[in-house]
Parts: sequence; C-alpha cells; structure tokens
Amino acid sequence: MEQKDTGNRSGNSKQRNFKHDQYLAAMVMISPLLITLIMLFLLPVVMVIAMSFTNWSMTTPVREYIGLRNFSFILKDARFWKALTNTVYYTGLKLILDTTLALFIAVLLDKKLRLRRFFRIAHFAPVVVPITASSLIWLWFYDPGIGPLNQILKLLGLPAMQWLYSEKTALLSVIIFSVWKGLGYNVVLFLAGLQSIPESYLEAARVDGANEWQVFSRIKLPLLAPITSFIVMMGIINCFKVFTEVDVMTPNHGPLESTLLMVSYIYDQSFTRGKIGRGAAAALILFVIIFIFTMIQRTFTRKEVGMD
Repeated sequence: MEQKDTGNRSGNSKQRNFKHDQYLAAMVMISPLLITLIMLFLLPVVMVIAMSFTNWSMTTPVREYIGLRNFSFILKDARFWKALTNTVYYTGLKLILDTTLALFIAVLLDKKLRLRRFFRIAHFAPVVVPITASSLIWLWFYDPGIGPLNQILKLLGLPAMQWLYSEKTALLSVIIFSVWKGLGYNVVLFLAGLQSIPESYLEAARVDGANEWQVFSRIKLPLLAPITSFIVMMGIINCFKVFTEVDVMTPNHGPLESTLLMVSYIYDQSFTRGKIGRGAAAALILFVIIFIFTMIQRTFTRKEVGMD
C-alpha cells in the first residue's frame, strides 16, 4: 500500500510539474502579443482618456486637470456640430450607394457572363491602389477646366460642374470617390455570400414557381443578412474615421469647410490649433458615437434575422 501511495504522489507531482511547464510556455509565447496590445492599444487609450481632462497644449508646458471643460467646449462649438452633420451625411449616403451597388455588381458577377473572370479582377483593382495616389488621380478627374468628367458632361450637352471647388458638391464628390475606392471589397463579400447559398434552395424555389426576382428577394437576400450586417457595421466605422482622401482632395476642409468631418476636426484641434486636450476629448466623443451607432445597427440586424 505504501508503494502504491508513493506512486500516486509521484504521478500527481509529475502532472503538476507538466501543467506548470505548459503554463510557463504559454505565457512566454503570448507575452509578445500582450506587450504589443498594452503598448499599442491599452496605453494609448489610457493616455487619451487622461489628456481629455487636462489643458494639454503644444503652446504651454503647464498641464493641469480641468475636468469636463474640454467636453463642454466641444459640445458648444459650432464647428464640431458641422463636422458631425457632415460625417453623418457622408456615412448615410456612402453606405446606401456602396451597399446597393456592391450587391448589384455581385449578383451580376454571380451569373455566367462573358469575361466574368476579368470583371471579378477589374472591380477589385481600386481597392489595392494606394489611397493617396488614387486621390491625386481623381483630383485631375474633378478639375473644372481639363478634367475628364466635365469633358464628358460637355459632350452630353450638360453644364460643367465645380465638383470639389463648390461647397454644394465638394462632399458629394468625395463620397463618389470613396464609393469607387471601396466598392470592390464589398462586392467580394457579397459574391462569397451568394456562392455559399446551397443550390438546392434556389432549385426548390424555382420548382415551386418562383421567378428570379422572388428567388433573390425571398431567398438570397435574407440569407445575405449576416454579410450585409457586417458590411454596414464596418462601413459605419470606416466612414466615421475617414480622413486621408478628404485631406488630400480638399485641403483646409474644402470651400466654406463643406468637407469638415469628425477626424478632420480632431486633427485640427490637436495639431493645427495645438489643443491636445480638446482633440483627445473629441476623439472620445467620436468613440462613443461610433459605439452607439454600431449597437443600434446590431440590434436592428438581430431583430431582422430573428436572433432575439
């Protein structure tokens, strides 16, 4: 009996040592990821939160705690509300155009068409082009004098437009470019969703007498709901943090600040005006807005697909 007890204790001791070694090995392997997350995500978030409650400025070395004064200033600033209004308009119109066109193109590419493989490659080309380079190319497209878009309008007998140089059309011009730039990514997602639908579902509907529109609206579209939800959610996040194309195509926020968006406002407060504390507060407000919009969209989507 003593030998048996000694053997059990020895086996338990080896098992504990093995688990301990596994734990140490796991910690060693995961430590680079933890350090990266702390340095690149957690620490910057903590610093932004801390700076938003101070008078941190590039012009004064003294940094003091000022409570909610930065938030109060931003919420009373007319430029902030203009930036928010422009961002909501940009997001809404871009999401409608982007989602609708991407779904339409994906449905066409899902059919047996000539040169289908070429079109599948061509529509994704704008996605891989660097955004700064493509923005500069579209600056030439939008040129009121020699730009191809106005040349086409003249050939059609239509009046030329000012595009980026008018407060009425500047933001719309940026939206058109943004739709062209990111359309291919959403087309790929919709196309993958369409091709994952079992053919037996579609054949059963056609046998029951459904036409192609009914097959699309009552079978394909509901089954694409999770992908559509993902596209809308990512679209909201990307639209609220858009910056590069707006800054390149419309420096100084466009005519009469017609292209002033949220991230541009944060950049302006932080680096142009040197008010780091106000910029941090505006960034936190932007985070809350994105979080609220995302949760609302997620709630509606869950209700539509019957997940609640």
